[in-house]
Amino acid sequence: MASISDRGRRFPHWRHDLTASLVVFLVALPLCVGVAVASGVPAELGLVTGIVGGLVTGFLPGSSLQVSGPAAGLTVLVFGAVDQYGLPALGVIVLAAGIVQLVMGALKLGRWFRAISLSVVEGMLAGIGLVLIAGQLYSAAGLEAPASGIDKLTGLPGAAADALGSTEALVSLALGAGTVAVLVLWKRLPERARTLPGALAAVASATAVTAALGLPVATVEVNGLLDSLQPPGADAFGELANAGFLGTIVAFTLIASAESLFSAAAVDRLHDGPRTQYDKELMAQGAGNTVCGVLGALPMTAVIVRSSANVGAGARTKASRVLHGVWLLLFAALLPSALALIPLPALAGILVHAGWKLIPFRGLVSLWRGHRGEALILVVTAVSIVAVNMFEGVLIGLALSVVKTAWEASHLRLEVVDKGAGPVQAHLTGNATFLRLPKMLESLEALPQDRPVELDLSGLHHLDHACRTALENWAERHSAAGTDPVKVTEPEKAAV
Repeated sequence: MASISDRGRRFPHWRHDLTASLVVFLVALPLCVGVAVASGVPAELGLVTGIVGGLVTGFLPGSSLQVSGPAAGLTVLVFGAVDQYGLPALGVIVLAAGIVQLVMGALKLGRWFRAISLSVVEGMLAGIGLVLIAGQLYSAAGLEAPASGIDKLTGLPGAAADALGSTEALVSLALGAGTVAVLVLWKRLPERARTLPGALAAVASATAVTAALGLPVATVEVNGLLDSLQPPGADAFGELANAGFLGTIVAFTLIASAESLFSAAAVDRLHDGPRTQYDKELMAQGAGNTVCGVLGALPMTAVIVRSSANVGAGARTKASRVLHGVWLLLFAALLPSALALIPLPALAGILVHAGWKLIPFRGLVSLWRGHRGEALILVVTAVSIVAVNMFEGVLIGLALSVVKTAWEASHLRLEVVDKGAGPVQAHLTGNATFLRLPKMLESLEALPQDRPVELDLSGLHHLDHACRTALENWAERHSAAGTDPVKVTEPEKAAV
């Protein structure tokens, strides 16, 4: 039998990784359950995704210290998909998204997710946070939330009026508010007092208060781990012929991949260990989602809350995230009945707090001061997600980002030299694209028509087809009768 010293030489970081795995397990447990309940699926499916995130994705190369599992960022999208297509179809969506992630990783497309505008990603998370908060406020009061994001927000005053007239709703709200208060105040306690993670302490406190006082609030419904699994059947695969269903798969893939790889970049800044291999990490996420899809569980992403807890607890290798999956599996197998004691308002409070953290209030203020265009993209993306839906909101944000980049790249300057005698000299420099065409033509058409004009394009770095055609047409019709035609000097290296 190997001695402790031998084990220490073979696994020099086992003490650090073991301790970190327990911390991550305690952080992940209430979040896995809360995300599942908020997504409209059995609580056990959240644990299944957390287990797969540890035992499958945790073993694979990519990012050594980030931890994967069900994420609050996908809650709104999952709830909508389950509501529209049914729970059996969720497995098909997650399976297809995982396969696409595997293909993208094999094609080395993972690194390209780093090129997505950060404002779009933050706007996406802010929009998710707003919808998540609004939806969970209904759950905290024991009320049924409307389906769409905009209805959730506009319906809050009516829901508040209904809650004020119900003792049970007020008790439920008070329990949810108390959970949020524990989460907020937990970080202000001395470090020695914060032995348990805040989320677990908040849920444990709410559970204890509910049991001790016999509060009339709803608790988690327990089905059993095996009974909760929903492997997709043949009928569910028939939805693949639906264009809207395919769009949902694309949305799952893009959002889960972007969130995971942005999380990896953030985790890399927290430690000095090996850097993330983005293509391999994308394949690891794809493998995990493929398994989750086969089991009919929730989709997974890398989760910054668990990952930062892992790094902060002193993890050194991927063993910590694998072990956290082992602890989740043991809990789901041995103590499933404990889930039935957890009050739903407490989980709603956990997710309201998580949704609040998704909204970058401070970042938006600083962004507005330094880069108003980026701040506008963030806000428009968030509002679009609330007003329309997740997929179209992200597409609107990406389109705005592309337009902004194209506009900023098309710097164009027109310098006119008029010495009072001889030809008027006009020099165009920069990038002549269709975005600058109206202003450029307006300035050129203001030049005198009764004097010769020399148009110098040699300073252009880029001249697109629309601008070239417009310039040629302007040069042909500009000069008045009896005046020399416009003389054009072609750009030397401009791309046409």
